[in-house]
Amino acid sequence: MLKEERQRIILNEVELHNKVLLTDIAEQLAVSIDTVRRDVKELDGEQKLRKVHGGAVSLGFANYSPSRANVYALDKKTTIAEKAIKLIKANSVILIDGGTTCLELARLLPQHLHLTCFTLSLPVAMELLNKPNVDTIFIGGNLSKDSQISYGANTINNLSQLKVDWAFIGTGYVDAAFGLTEFDWDIVQTKKAVIKAAKKSVLLCISEKLSSQHRYKTCDVRQIHTMVTELPADHRDLNPFKNQEITIV
Repeated sequence: MLKEERQRIILNEVELHNKVLLTDIAEQLAVSIDTVRRDVKELDGEQKLRKVHGGAVSLGFANYSPSRANVYALDKKTTIAEKAIKLIKANSVILIDGGTTCLELARLLPQHLHLTCFTLSLPVAMELLNKPNVDTIFIGGNLSKDSQISYGANTINNLSQLKVDWAFIGTGYVDAAFGLTEFDWDIVQTKKAVIKAAKKSVLLCISEKLSSQHRYKTCDVRQIHTMVTELPADHRDLNPFKNQEITIV
C-alpha cells in the first residue's frame, strides 16, 4: 500500500472516530506500528491531525474553536443536532456529553430556551455560557488533555447524584447487535454513569459509525431510548436497529 493511501485511511479513521490508537491502525493496514507512527508524525507536521501518546486525535476534537473549520462531516452533525433539539422541552434538566456532535447540539440550542444543563465537556460548557437562559453546571474530575472531557472516579461519583430528563451522548462505535463501544476503558465507565444518570438517553451518531465496534462495551442498543442520525428514519441502513426497542429519529 502506498504511503498516500495509508495516510488517507489514517485521516479518515481519525476524523470519523475522533481518536485512534496506533496499534489498531497498524492492524487494520497490516503494517508495522513504526510505519503508522511515522505516518502520524508526518500528518501532525502537516497539521492534519494531532499526534498523542499511542495514537492520534482529530483537530476538531482536540481544539475548541468557534470557527468549526476542522470538524469532520459538520453538515451531518448539524442535521443531527437540529433533530435532537426538537426533543428538548423548556425548563428541562439535561446532560450533554463530549465530542463534536454534542458540541454542535450545544451551539444550536435556541437563545430563548430555558434549561439546566450538566456537562462533563469543557468545550460544551464554554459554548453553553453563550446561552443566556441556560444554567450550566460542569461535572468535574480528571480532565483528558485529548478530548477536554472529565472522567474517572470523581466524575462517576458526581454523575451518580443525578437523574436528568435527557442525556445526549456520543459514541465512537455502534452496532445493532453488539451495542455501543469505545477503545478506552475509562471513557466507557464514564459513559455508563452518564446513561445511568438519565431518565432517557439519546445517542447522537453520524451514519458512518453504524455497524462498527471496538474492544470495550458501553451498553446494549436497547439501553438507549432514542438514536438520532442524519439519515431519514426509514433509511435502509437503520433497519438493523428497528427491532432493538429504540426510537429512531
